[in-house]
Amino acid sequence: MADDDYVYDEASGEWLSVSDVAARNAAEAAAPEVRDAVGNLLADGDSVVLVKDLNVKGAGQTLKVGTVIKSIRLTGDAQEIDCRHAGIKGLVLRAEFVRKR
Repeated sequence: MADDDYVYDEASGEWLSVSDVAARNAAEAAAPEVRDAVGNLLADGDSVVLVKDLNVKGAGQTLKVGTVIKSIRLTGDAQEIDCRHAGIKGLVLRAEFVRKR
């Protein structure tokens, strides 16, 4: 295929050039594996459960053991996950403190 050819990407719903698809595939392959406290592989959209009480700096809250965090996002760091929880904006957790649900 020539570089000016386009292919339909079903994941994003967009038409992308062949070079863009190849660059994105290479970036995904280079992304680090993120594993939880017991060694399970984590992915975007997974739900996790806390395995330790965590004091949240700046929020004045403590997240208790067993708290469910839904729909995590991977950050590109092998030990950090981005997530949301009620009343806490911009929550980033270390993967060593969570277990895949």
